[in-house]
Amino acid sequence: MLTDLAADQRVVVVGGKGGVGKTTVASALALAQARAGRSVLVVSTDPAHNLGHLWRRRVGDGVVPLADGLDGLEVDPARTAEEHLRAVARTMRRLMPEHLAGEVDRHLALARDAPGTHEAAVLERLAEVVEDAPHDLVVLDTAPSGHTARLMALPETMSAWTEGLLRRQERSSRFGAALRALGAEDEEAAGVLGGGRRRDRQADRDAEIRRVLLRRRARFTHLRDLLTDEERTTFAVVLAAERLPVLETLELHAQLERTGVAVGALVVNKRSPADAGELLARRRSQEEGHLAHLRDRLPDVPLVELPLLAEEVVGEEALGAVADLLGRAPARPSRSS
Repeated sequence: MLTDLAADQRVVVVGGKGGVGKTTVASALALAQARAGRSVLVVSTDPAHNLGHLWRRRVGDGVVPLADGLDGLEVDPARTAEEHLRAVARTMRRLMPEHLAGEVDRHLALARDAPGTHEAAVLERLAEVVEDAPHDLVVLDTAPSGHTARLMALPETMSAWTEGLLRRQERSSRFGAALRALGAEDEEAAGVLGGGRRRDRQADRDAEIRRVLLRRRARFTHLRDLLTDEERTTFAVVLAAERLPVLETLELHAQLERTGVAVGALVVNKRSPADAGELLARRRSQEEGHLAHLRDRLPDVPLVELPLLAEEVVGEEALGAVADLLGRAPARPSRSS
């Protein structure tokens, strides 16, 4: 059962192609775990913001209660990126010499629309949420597959980038210290001009830059280690039993495998019944062909099937019914026996 796979995890990431029901599965899984006695936070990073619509309540960038033991949070990528850039601007203006303020503004203006800016900001926000959340379990409802794959790869990339900045900062600090040592006698002789104070300000600035970079590296390293730890994190891919979602699932699985993120289950949503008329029976037959391809390519990944429901899944009662289905559906190896 998918609920059993999530029972001992710290993080469950739910991803897949857009429109296959990721938010529904993430919310139902979170509700099942909350009803089992764990404190759970479900976090949506999808710009579509379906979490609030699904729960029939306003959910924003602050934690709100959704049910007993279950809270929700929607991360707005655009707003998160803007707040991230404002925080970076404040830090850079404080650390950089005043005559470089214009250069800082130009750099940040370019960064605002640069590829990866939103993903990096969302990643840092997620790192904060996962690290600081007092909940037993965090369920991440992610954006469609391409965004999710990039997001899962970013901790490694950002850790390496920050490590590079640290090395550059260390070299710069050593070079600056050497220059200051060479000019120490001149500075002392010209103390009335404030040479000593300038040296102290530069040393303080170097130390603060290093503290910021070390804190950033630690946060990304912690998130990377968490996401790649099968004992603490699992990834559930939600899909429809159709050709394109199956192909996209295979591609997503390969991308996640390359980044070291384990896929714990495949959740096939809205399976057509075989006994509800000729139309749905024929559709069921087509679905079996697509799933046979999936089972052949990923034989060892547990597969869970959820039936097509007559009613729209909205509100806690409907989500509870899906949670019950998740609890009963066997998470079997995807290869047919």
